[in-house]
Amino acid sequence: MSSEHPTETSPPEPAAEPVLPWRGLWLIAAAVVVYALDVVTKVVAVATLEHREPVELLGGALYLQLVRNPGAAFSMATGMTWLFTLVAAGVVVAIVWVLPKLRSTGWALGLGLVLAGALGNLTDRLFRAPGVFEGHVVDMISVFAPNGEFFPVFNVADMGITCGGVLIVLLTLLGRDYDGKVTKK
Repeated sequence: MSSEHPTETSPPEPAAEPVLPWRGLWLIAAAVVVYALDVVTKVVAVATLEHREPVELLGGALYLQLVRNPGAAFSMATGMTWLFTLVAAGVVVAIVWVLPKLRSTGWALGLGLVLAGALGNLTDRLFRAPGVFEGHVVDMISVFAPNGEFFPVFNVADMGITCGGVLIVLLTLLGRDYDGKVTKK
């Protein structure tokens, strides 16, 4: 006589999330869109604003003008262009490293914006005059006054870095981590 004992069944293991979770697609989509916008606006700015007076828009709330920036934000440290190139490359590597661990849509969007901005300005540093690692970033947007009199002249990449950074800081203050964990309630 055989006695059959029911075997204990454990709950099924949750399916492993794919290597690139759908949130990673948000990061990539944001980065591609903002990077493309940055490249296109810089090409148009160089083609249409070179050797021109600032173009006033929206009753003086916005000015378009071509500025080639050899420095960092606000034209600081103009002799350190090679260092900004290395920092931008480091940011890109760090974001790519975080990508497989990403479980937060907000972080995905924030990191995508920062990635696009870093890539946009890195592209200028690598491929624009005066040469590799020394290229000047193309800026073209001045608010409330021409020539950066009210606020420094900036570009779409700078907007991506700023908006992405603000979103990441906000998520951090709210206790939302990139891996989906909530540290504050």
